[in-house]
Amino acid sequence: MKNLILAALTLTLLTTACENNKEEITDANKMVEEPIIEQYGYILNDFNVIRDTIRSGDTFGDILFANGVSQEKIMEVATKFRDSFDVRKIGVGKPYVLLNSKDSLNKTQVFIYETNPIDYAVVDFRDTLSIYNSQKPVRYEEREASGIITSSLSATMEEQNLSPYMTDQLASIYAWTVNFFKLQPGDRFKVVYTEKFIDDTIPGGLQEIKAAYFEHRGKPLYAFKFTSDSLGKISGYYDEQANNLKRAFLKAPVKFSRISSRYNLNRRIKYYGFKLRPHRGTDFAAPVGTPILATADGVVTKSEYRGGNGNYVKIQHNGTYETQYLHMKARNVKAGQHVSQGDVIGWIGMTGNTSGPHVCYRFWKNGKEVDPFKDDTPFSQPLPNELRDQYFANLLPIKEKLDCISF
Repeated sequence: MKNLILAALTLTLLTTACENNKEEITDANKMVEEPIIEQYGYILNDFNVIRDTIRSGDTFGDILFANGVSQEKIMEVATKFRDSFDVRKIGVGKPYVLLNSKDSLNKTQVFIYETNPIDYAVVDFRDTLSIYNSQKPVRYEEREASGIITSSLSATMEEQNLSPYMTDQLASIYAWTVNFFKLQPGDRFKVVYTEKFIDDTIPGGLQEIKAAYFEHRGKPLYAFKFTSDSLGKISGYYDEQANNLKRAFLKAPVKFSRISSRYNLNRRIKYYGFKLRPHRGTDFAAPVGTPILATADGVVTKSEYRGGNGNYVKIQHNGTYETQYLHMKARNVKAGQHVSQGDVIGWIGMTGNTSGPHVCYRFWKNGKEVDPFKDDTPFSQPLPNELRDQYFANLLPIKEKLDCISF
């Protein structure tokens, strides 16, 4: 009897152990289940996924034909759907994805071409052929940053692990009020900005600066972005008094250069026996090929090569102001062409009478050459009165946030 009881007890324990073991195996199987991956609007688990980039010599037809798509389907895409997806314009280095069938044919069912990190085109060969363009989901995250200038703005950005595009954006915002060739150690800045994330997690870089504070030579300069039209297309930066930061002229025609020779009517040069040779321009030294920018809107009146000027461009801005840009390597505009402030009109060179790569920038006011750094150039249009209440209402919370950022 005792043996029967022991046998029954052993059988019960073994059965329980087996059932527990089955539960553990079942749980283990659950843990290794393949996660569902969704991208481009498709469940990628349903396909054999091939990711690649367009290489030199690749064509849309070659790629698809090698993956089982018929010539008839390829021709249909190329001829009937050119407005949606022009197969002739696929570019070397651009990523693409093939979603192939999970069978022995491994035939492409969907072709996805990434035009840029956000936009992509889809060619779906299943059932009725369909082609459409779409975008990856984009998320914007607000962030804050600050820094104290040690040597240059770009070096400080690098020290703070900030995007180099922030340097360009700050330089553009304050281009009319700060001379970036003469930043001082101890100048400092604070910014509230948005950063872009693609597919929720992939960093897409700096989106925009919403507000900034720049302290130059002890002078505080606020900048707040504000959109002044109902369509959201016209925006600019204004200070805490709603004054437009944008002047009619940029401080300089070259970003992040140095002034090698100033406007000086009493200049004497040793090479010419110290004879009086007035310099009616301001020279900005920079490497050959550096873009030269139009300092204000206007119409090109001269774009030619002439004697000591070398390649040069002259722009009429209005009835009062004209500017001229000398010694270009090459010109990027023609006489009669309208240019906007910041447009590239040429590139730094050494043509004409010059001993080194630079642009000689000349500035006329009422037909007389003047020193642009001493002339009080005008501001752009102020914010309309009917928008000022809205501007100040928007300014208060973002200014408080900006003021609370520590250096």
